[in-house]
Amino acid sequence: NKDVPHDWLNDSVKPRIEGDWVWATGTTLGADNGMGVATAMSILQSKDIPHGPVEALFTIDEETGMTGAKALKPGLLHGDILLNLDSEAEGELYIGCAGGLDTSVEFKYSTELLPKDYQTFILAVKGLRGGHSGMEIHEGRANANKLLARLILPLMRNCGARLISIEGGTLRNAIPRECEAVIAIPADKVRKASRTVKDITSEMTVEYRPIDAGLNVIFEKTKAQRRAIDAAIAFNAIQAIYVCPCNVDRMSLEIPGLVETSNNLAVVKSEKGKITVKTLMRGSIDSAKHDLRDKIRAVFELAGASRIAFTGGYSGWMPNSNSEILRLMKETYRKMYGQEPKVMAIHAGLECGILSGAYPHWDMISFGPTLMSPHSPDERCYIPSVEKFWNFLLEVIRNIPEK
Repeated sequence: NKDVPHDWLNDSVKPRIEGDWVWATGTTLGADNGMGVATAMSILQSKDIPHGPVEALFTIDEETGMTGAKALKPGLLHGDILLNLDSEAEGELYIGCAGGLDTSVEFKYSTELLPKDYQTFILAVKGLRGGHSGMEIHEGRANANKLLARLILPLMRNCGARLISIEGGTLRNAIPRECEAVIAIPADKVRKASRTVKDITSEMTVEYRPIDAGLNVIFEKTKAQRRAIDAAIAFNAIQAIYVCPCNVDRMSLEIPGLVETSNNLAVVKSEKGKITVKTLMRGSIDSAKHDLRDKIRAVFELAGASRIAFTGGYSGWMPNSNSEILRLMKETYRKMYGQEPKVMAIHAGLECGILSGAYPHWDMISFGPTLMSPHSPDERCYIPSVEKFWNFLLEVIRNIPEK
């Protein structure tokens, strides 16, 4: 959370237990994917867990570009099966995932001197749930960057508001929980602006109450500032943010309930003469993902962006329902727990899609203990699920047949 001082290089996460859940305090917990790392290390360290030959693969930057997975070279590893310990619902076996593509947009601007009668205000959206832009994008959670654009645009149109700065979101794959702008408003329009903010806040509160009851809009006077971003550039950028495709774009026609394509408008920031916008697209079908890319390009080209770049693209992981490791794991789970595991594909971008490029012969399954709200300070791990996940993994690796 923005109001929690935390130095990730020196400060530890502050965990707490509430009921059957482990939480952090004011930050992400890191169970995604600290649980997978800890599990693999525990197996490597143990002297009494029965299993055949095991390799452990740890990658860097999974949350910020998957550069570790992309750098993996063929021939380094010798196994035929990948057990990817990076899923977030115990009892679910994942056999497919979405690919991804990053967008980075820039609007270059100069600043202009404001008339003396302008007053300066902070306008902020806070208290949203945020969450994982793959796992929870289908829930319709509010996006702080989009909501702030919704507030600012009528203030620009009807109250002469000028944008001084804006900052929202942190990671490309996290639904933004907070966004804050500093704006200037003519003194004779302040009352009208206040009513506008109040009215739109009431509308958004009703719309998002079922999913984001903590929505909080702050509009308060602050220290006067004399310069603002070029009016035309700011207006175009805010319009583009407002209309840019966001959340679910299309649902799968093959797998009921699976999101096929989506876009997370993740980061908005003004600094050093540039308004920067970053998004993360996901898609199970590359052509549909590319169609969404072209829609986003069109929005920002029409708005006059000075730079539009698409990077970090990777393909999805196509499901294989005839997988041998899937058959073994389904049988093992049924014997251990008396019920069928759910076999699923996921809209998140697991590394399996990238890794299969270097090791196309791998038979892959992704699974893990139950986590909620990763990539947000509401992240938590369900303690009873960890024991089930651990015991299941041990039974699986004990029973994998020899080549």
